Amino acid sequence: MSFVNYFPGRGTLLERTFLEGEAKGEARGEARGEARGEAKGVLRVLDVRGIAVSDDVRERVTSCTDPVRVSEWLDRAGTVERAEDLFCDTPENP
Repeated sequence: MSFVNYFPGRGTLLERTFLEGEAKGEARGEARGEARGEAKGVLRVLDVRGIAVSDDVRERVTSCTDPVRVSEWLDRAGTVERAEDLFCDTPENP
């Protein structure tokens, strides 16, 4: 009979790798969810202000997964005169 020195939760290399991977995946998912929510806010602010939003602008805003960039667009949404002006001073790649 052999003795196995393994107790779940003791932090084996496999457990640490697996749990760290899960945590990173959750963080990415949260960031995407945050960006998605703020993208809806950007479009809503433009709509309430009566600013027309083209399909290209709508696609660019809703497909962006960078919460920092979308947050910047949300800040600008209250002051821009055209939806395309959201992207001024922003790199071309969403």
